[in-house]
Amino acid sequence: MRSRLPVALVLPALVGLAFLLVPLAGLLVEAPWATLPSQLFSAEVGEALKLSLICASLATIVCLVLGVPLAWLLARSELPGRGVLRALVTVPLVLPPVVGGVALLLVLGRRGLVGQYLDQWFGISLPFTTTGVVLAEAFVAMPFLVISVEGALRAADPRYEEAAATLGASRWLTFRRVTLPSVMPGVVAGTVLCWARALGEFGATITFAGNFPGKTTTMPLAVYLALETDPDAAIVLSIVLLLVSVAVLAGLRDKWIRA
Repeated sequence: MRSRLPVALVLPALVGLAFLLVPLAGLLVEAPWATLPSQLFSAEVGEALKLSLICASLATIVCLVLGVPLAWLLARSELPGRGVLRALVTVPLVLPPVVGGVALLLVLGRRGLVGQYLDQWFGISLPFTTTGVVLAEAFVAMPFLVISVEGALRAADPRYEEAAATLGASRWLTFRRVTLPSVMPGVVAGTVLCWARALGEFGATITFAGNFPGKTTTMPLAVYLALETDPDAAIVLSIVLLLVSVAVLAGLRDKWIRA
């Protein structure tokens, strides 16, 4: 016979559940459903949506190119100080995004540690550009990919890689044909999480890339602007971001929620 749930735990749990769900429900209740199609296909919303999708996808590609090798380094190498390195990689997860934007500005800005040479030698200026949006999103989103792939690598059986090595396969061939296919579910999960995080990035983007319509105004920034001038558009954009978040969680429920 199942024991009764203690009231002292159930009541706070229900309050916590309401605290998380009621605001989201309120967003749907207050949505301008009658004008939603016209709002969704308006020039401003469409421009912000298109820019967000492009920048989030490019940022995810950057994270894949850099993050998968970094995850392999953390999981499989005997590099001294891996624990410290792993902690540093996860810092953007807890770092306020605005601080990340300031850090990027100090390093990649026109007078930054690296940015000044990019500007002087190549005439490249990254802040307040669409490229700056991609870099800001990649900075905040990459830890999600690295953690997911590293976890998959640690769980994978290394004996298959050892067998490939004994058969004469090079490390690169072993990685491509054995390691990567075995951890592909973790790579896919990390990629989706990374893309969703990049799509919803706000603080680092507005600090490093600014808020210029058609150039750096992504959906979160458009929501911020629309709250003052067009609340209906802000609600529509918020609903789009909410649906994307729900779709991501629904797609990853077997890997993350049930586990």
